[in-house]
Amino acid sequence: MEFFKSLKKQVIAFIAAIAVFLIAGFCGVGQQSVSASSSLPTTTDSSLSLDVKAAIAVDANTGQILYAKNAEQTLPVASMSKLLTAYMVLKAVKSGKLKWNQKITPSSAAQKVSQDTSLSNVPLKEGTSYTVRSLYQATLIYSANGAAMALADAVGGSQKNFVDMARKELKKMGITDAEFYTANGLSNGEVGDGKYPGASDDAENKFSAKDMAILSQKLIQDYPEVLKTTKITRLEFDNGTDKTQMENWNWMLPGLAKAYTELPVDGLKTGTSDSAGACFAATVNKDGHRLITIVLGAKHESQEDVSRFEETQKLMSYCYNNYTYTTLAKGTTFKNTNALPVHNGKDYTVSVSLAKKTNVWLKNGVSKSQLTAKAVGNKKLYKKAGLEAPLKKGQTVGTLQISTSAQKLYYLNGDTYLKADAQTTKAVEKANIFVIGWRTLTSLF
Repeated sequence: MEFFKSLKKQVIAFIAAIAVFLIAGFCGVGQQSVSASSSLPTTTDSSLSLDVKAAIAVDANTGQILYAKNAEQTLPVASMSKLLTAYMVLKAVKSGKLKWNQKITPSSAAQKVSQDTSLSNVPLKEGTSYTVRSLYQATLIYSANGAAMALADAVGGSQKNFVDMARKELKKMGITDAEFYTANGLSNGEVGDGKYPGASDDAENKFSAKDMAILSQKLIQDYPEVLKTTKITRLEFDNGTDKTQMENWNWMLPGLAKAYTELPVDGLKTGTSDSAGACFAATVNKDGHRLITIVLGAKHESQEDVSRFEETQKLMSYCYNNYTYTTLAKGTTFKNTNALPVHNGKDYTVSVSLAKKTNVWLKNGVSKSQLTAKAVGNKKLYKKAGLEAPLKKGQTVGTLQISTSAQKLYYLNGDTYLKADAQTTKAVEKANIFVIGWRTLTSLF
């Protein structure tokens, strides 16, 4: 008898081990498949040929990706890094940590870098104080490297503390693959005593085009006032004894060398170095539809090379010419949308529609009648397996995942569909106690 009991235990253990192995195998396959599908393709449209290492174009509001080329490859970005420094300054001002008219005396490291005439700079004088606003303007308009370091010291107390704070901010934005060492985008060794401890002198800031799009979108959404500064074409910087004439390095601004009448560009930031090439984070608001474009690694054969602006113009024109900005009105319903289950309601299910107006860029030839949607209920509103009755008409009860087989959709957050709030199309009253009792009874048989 003991022998058979022992044999039975061994057989059960053997079967369980096989089951665990098979389940783990299937789960592993599933995980690999999800991970692979969440990545962007190397290029989303081979018909557009851009002479850059990487690029992306996104809707500034929804984060919809209209074009991508090598968009998830991390690359040096040089002075485009100053967008993160600007974000940190704006955050500090909003919290009250800094004030625009507050005077700052640059550290010796910041002052020394500012005197390097081989770099973009406004010269900061030893022992002289400057307002936060003037240093912020110099950083965004003229890409002043010493000014960016002075701001970093004001925000973080030191260059190292600022970098640590900025890295945490990137993680909050969902950016986990970037490298960040300096507030101005110079290599670690180029900032002298301000370099990040423990990192090599040749360590430099690296972001993917997608990362830079996320940062740019976050900057514009959280602090739209940044555009009031990035659109300034020319400004004087008062350094105490004389003034520096600053012309914006963004030559696509109206009145500058590569402005295009059809593309009213009003930001954001250039970046240039031997390793990064010519880079440009741009934004344009055409017909009320704002785009953000990023190009990394364009040609830079001389200071007069305009390749990054020409490639940006191609990318912006591609988006506006090949897509239709489509508005989906509140209350819109979609084909093949599943109804959501209702718990203890007079009706077993409830249909849903769009809870508020939203927008999607559709490729030319694709119409909104081709859109379909999957409804996903808000589990916090569920009781057992359905939305708890009663429900009001127009009540937000979950989300719609909107897509179309006619066009692949991509978003900065990794979604492959437009996500929007879903509302009930009618009211559902709670069933009376007798109906609920009868249903409970019949479910037992």
